[in-house]
Amino acid sequence: MSRGFGADIVVAGAGPAGIAAAVRARECGRSVLVLDDNPSAGGQIWRGEQSHGQGSFWLRRFAGCAAKLITSARIVDGDAQRRRLILETQDEAFALEYGKLILAIGARELFLPFPGWTTPNVMGIGGLQALVKSGLRISGKRIVVAGTGPLMLAAADYFRRHNAVVPVIAEQAGWIRLARFLLHLAKHPGKLCQAAVLRFGLRRSRYLASCWVEAANGNEKLESVRLRQDARVWDEDCDYLATGYGFKPNSELAELMNCRICNTGVDVDAFQRTSQEDIYAAGECTGIGGAELAIVEGETAGYAAAERNDLAEKLFRKRSKARQFAAALERAFAPREELRRLPSAGTIVCRCEDVVWERLESMKSWRSAKLHTRCGMGPCQGRICGPILEFLLGLEPDSVRPPVFPARLESLVAANEIEEGICQ
Repeated sequence: MSRGFGADIVVAGAGPAGIAAAVRARECGRSVLVLDDNPSAGGQIWRGEQSHGQGSFWLRRFAGCAAKLITSARIVDGDAQRRRLILETQDEAFALEYGKLILAIGARELFLPFPGWTTPNVMGIGGLQALVKSGLRISGKRIVVAGTGPLMLAAADYFRRHNAVVPVIAEQAGWIRLARFLLHLAKHPGKLCQAAVLRFGLRRSRYLASCWVEAANGNEKLESVRLRQDARVWDEDCDYLATGYGFKPNSELAELMNCRICNTGVDVDAFQRTSQEDIYAAGECTGIGGAELAIVEGETAGYAAAERNDLAEKLFRKRSKARQFAAALERAFAPREELRRLPSAGTIVCRCEDVVWERLESMKSWRSAKLHTRCGMGPCQGRICGPILEFLLGLEPDSVRPPVFPARLESLVAANEIEEGICQ
């Protein structure tokens, strides 16, 4: 295992927040190293970005700023006291030392279980988009989009532009909450116009409020989904179901490095500093707010890490406005109570260990769930079932332990050597 000094500033994550942070820090003359576990920069939202739009603008700036980028690299352990990270690539594991660290580690989709949600071709909204970007052909396929949030419109439009048929967009929020959100959206003409353009493009798709998936039907693969809208229940034929109920901040690495966590994610101050010295956090890991908020938080963190607080302060007003919009999003699209009652006794909750709902519904703590059922002990390490049990039962993980992701034995040995201070 090798070891080396990374840069003045190491940025973990090459999504919108990480890219913005790297660009601003480089503009201030700092050396910057960016790490990401994807094969290219852009994160989930900007992956495969074409030659236009906000993503392409920032990706071009990132390409021209001369920040070093290491892709397909996972951070499996970290030590804030020694300012070291343990990374794993396809070829090796190595330790990396940093001067200052910016965590821009994003978020993951929140899934809520219902009968049949593990049926083939039932996917997360972002997951299906990623597959299409990677070459999955969906021309002529019927795709039901269900869950909550304005990203459903963007995803449905993406599928439509790839010649899929989107018969239904099922939004679990009711019309009253949606109307209040639209009133708030009037303060953001650009976003309102964008929503109107998306909806016009999807004019042939039914947009149904107070509507959610009760079950997915199919034997070897998905054949239809059962939808409920108030008292009305029906089956909708489809080839794919793209579903998602928002996002959950990726806070595990921050917790491992003893950064304070609050109810929205990693706790940060006005300059995006965490509770650990010289560690900053920006983007969805600090709270779900969308690309615009992630960008301005990344810019703020980049300036602050480069010791240009004067430039960071100029972004405070813009960030405050973006956070107000994020708060309106959270109020409008919070999951409804009926979703807690969807799992049946035999519905799988922990997909890694095949743990069903009837074995979990009486659990009083996350530790009990792990000890009695092995829930959360599979390859995803609770990333999927953890937020599910938090929503369904109010259970929260007790602690985070390395490795942050499943890792090779070589990487675990390397992490132990670092801890003992004998790594050469």
